[in-house]
Amino acid sequence: MKIGFIGLGNMGAPMASNLAAAGHEVTGFDIANTPPEGVAKANTVQEAATDKDVVITMLPNGAILQAVASDIIPAMKQGATLLDCSTVDVESARAVASSAHASGLSAVDAPVSGGIGGAAGGTLTFMAGGTDEGFAAVSPLFDIMGQKAVHCGPSGNGQAAKICNNMILGVTMVGTCEAFALADKLGLDRQKMFDVVSTSSGYSWSMNAYCPAPGVGPQSPADNDYTPGFAAELMLKDLRLSQQAAEASDADTPMGARATELYAQFVEEEEGAGKDFSAMLPRFVSRRRK
Repeated sequence: MKIGFIGLGNMGAPMASNLAAAGHEVTGFDIANTPPEGVAKANTVQEAATDKDVVITMLPNGAILQAVASDIIPAMKQGATLLDCSTVDVESARAVASSAHASGLSAVDAPVSGGIGGAAGGTLTFMAGGTDEGFAAVSPLFDIMGQKAVHCGPSGNGQAAKICNNMILGVTMVGTCEAFALADKLGLDRQKMFDVVSTSSGYSWSMNAYCPAPGVGPQSPADNDYTPGFAAELMLKDLRLSQQAAEASDADTPMGARATELYAQFVEEEEGAGKDFSAMLPRFVSRRRK
């Protein structure tokens, strides 16, 4: 396929590189970064989108996505597919899809899970919203960039799935870090706690696959001084999206709301910015009950 790729940051660059390595003709644009090896450079977003079968976007937020979409949709050829892999608010995803459909294009919102390592290794999970035809058109690309893609329903449902998933992740990571801090206070060895919880009812991805305690469980950012695999400020972004969606849909999410407050405090008041989201553990260890 001829592919345009807009947004070549820590996630987009390796995704575009994997597509090029698989034999697709990829042209990339980024406001700050040079395209990776194998990806041709476009000087504008319109150039990246012109005469392409699929245009992929990986952008920071919904406002930027909508601005870029307004520039590229007129440049895209009839029948092409706009595949957005950003994590944005549901309303922005649906607005972009509506504009694309009105111009004779397909649109798929497909945010990802798996982080920078998953992008580099081609092992991402895609949560996709859009028509059956749109999903089918880009499925071969999901097979290159990831290990799994789930069609979650109509436009916006990919973002809905990502927001719900990451609200669970934020809540469980907070609980896991709290539990380790409590174990420390009670004199329970962290490895012993892991050995029990990882095979008991406290099992979770935050504990078993991404343990926040250094030297415990599989290797994780905790073993590298909490250098981000998934940054705390990105978790805060996703939690805020979850609360925006909860307010819009009148959903009661008290645990999600509290996790959002804690990550906001951690990132904006306690020097959590630039650290992995699992660095909540030393944050809880250093604090006393109020």
